[in-house]
Amino acid sequence: MHNTAADHISAVLVVFFALTTGYALLCAVSPLGRCRRCRGFGFKTRTDRRGRIVRGRNCRRCKGAGRRLRTGRRIYDLAVRLRNEGTPAR
Repeated sequence: MHNTAADHISAVLVVFFALTTGYALLCAVSPLGRCRRCRGFGFKTRTDRRGRIVRGRNCRRCKGAGRRLRTGRRIYDLAVRLRNEGTPAR
């Protein structure tokens, strides 16, 4: 019962495949995620003179939506666009 390098490589490949499949499903089901800059609020939070949290300006990255397109979805959209541009219309 010795673990060989092939066993370790196959285990790593299975984990990698599971993570990739899970992320692909996440991108298919929910292509939009929270904006990292404003944490999904859509605006920058700031404090007033008394230390209370108040609404600031709209987030520049998400333009106030609080949502962003996931990286996996961007890659998928790019692949679909390239395929459609490279395939002749019938």
